[in-house]
Amino acid sequence: MVSRRTFLRSAATGAIAMALPQVLFSKTKATGKPNIILCMADDMGWGDPGFNGNQIIKTGNLDAMAKTAMRFTRFYSGAPVCSPTRGSCLTGRHPYRYGIFFANVGHILKEEFTLAEALKTQGYTTGHFGKWHLGTLLPDYSGKGPRRKPKENYMTPGMSGFDEWFSTEYAVATWDPYNPAVFHGKKKEYDVRALYWHNGKNITEGLKGDDSRIIMDRAVPFIQKAAKNKKPFLAVIWFHAPHAPVVAGPKYREMYSQYSEDEQHYYGCITALDEQVGRLRSQLRELGIADNTMLWFCSDNGPEGKDGKQGRHRGSAGPFRGRKRSLFEGGVRVPALLEWPTHIKGGQATNIPCSTSDYFPTILDVLGFKMKGQPEPIDGVSLLSLIKGKMIRRPVPIGFESANQVSLTDNRYKIYSSNKGKTYMLFDLLEDPGETKDLAAEKPQILQSMKTTLVKWRKSCQDSLAGKDYK
Repeated sequence: MVSRRTFLRSAATGAIAMALPQVLFSKTKATGKPNIILCMADDMGWGDPGFNGNQIIKTGNLDAMAKTAMRFTRFYSGAPVCSPTRGSCLTGRHPYRYGIFFANVGHILKEEFTLAEALKTQGYTTGHFGKWHLGTLLPDYSGKGPRRKPKENYMTPGMSGFDEWFSTEYAVATWDPYNPAVFHGKKKEYDVRALYWHNGKNITEGLKGDDSRIIMDRAVPFIQKAAKNKKPFLAVIWFHAPHAPVVAGPKYREMYSQYSEDEQHYYGCITALDEQVGRLRSQLRELGIADNTMLWFCSDNGPEGKDGKQGRHRGSAGPFRGRKRSLFEGGVRVPALLEWPTHIKGGQATNIPCSTSDYFPTILDVLGFKMKGQPEPIDGVSLLSLIKGKMIRRPVPIGFESANQVSLTDNRYKIYSSNKGKTYMLFDLLEDPGETKDLAAEKPQILQSMKTTLVKWRKSCQDSLAGKDYK
């Protein structure tokens, strides 16, 4: 892998040069509305894929995609845990605005407009495949138990604008998910209702093998049907890998036979996911729709585990401080790519801060429309000017809040608090992306300015939560 010292040195010396990517619109634009695919790994660390320097885990398909895509070196998940990030993907808004404060908390409110609902007004067919985690799939049951409040938080993909959905409420095993031995929860409470649902019908037969393949087995026919009917589509493909239960099949474990059993499972399930990304990209080319498809890939937060060396939690946050659940960079800076062949010159990288909240405004900007009655404010920004090679800096900072942590990240600096804003640390992310030196005492004016912005943003989120955005 890339050493911490090497990465931090290159980040410090090359950040400004990377700020304006050489990304240009092709002279041969594809016609018609672009297809949209949002792929997301679950708990994949920034340092896990080869395109970010990993030399152990085999991610040849993602690495090949990176060569034809825009690679984001500063891409942020909406939160350091999964449910809030997923909400930001579909609404463009910070999840504290509508009550998704953490994993297995809250749901997408009916007053929110999802990306699926927005694109349906433009003639799109919409599909969700994989992990949902934005509400329960039954009004009287959740595999997380009564504390999940299933009646109160009942919200399926079908209720959120998706025409086709093959989804789970939360995580399932990455291999043989219907095997009770690897059930995600208390084994004695194994219940098939905690597994896959297809358009509201519980799948009771035992789906076998790699879970990433099981998900793609349903996504591919949806895409094929849309292509056959010449209908633009939104496909949200949210893998479970490499979230626990981390299980890899024999074929994938064999690829890492020189490593410990725990490492074999972690590395193997990522390679299995990577294989399905390659399958997806091949399908797009075989169908003749790759050029006019925006294919996004990222992770929902940083890697699980204390240090990446315990049990099967072997993810790498690269050179960054913190991991899943932390608002330090390692918890929210995630691997990310955007492939759009007729609009993006491949092999480019940008260090302009971008976020999962940017999906919604970017895609609507590409299509040239706004949703009437859309709840505002939107926290994300359109990245269309970045795609065109015209954005040199992010126009607004990115605010975060999770548990007792709050932070604000702009193009250079970041403030972080572990106690809801009582005290702050300040970091220069261009000179010190590893967040090793607190500059709060040295740069009080920058600290105060960012604190003022963050306080206003948090007040805005509180107003949203009180329903003031809904007209």
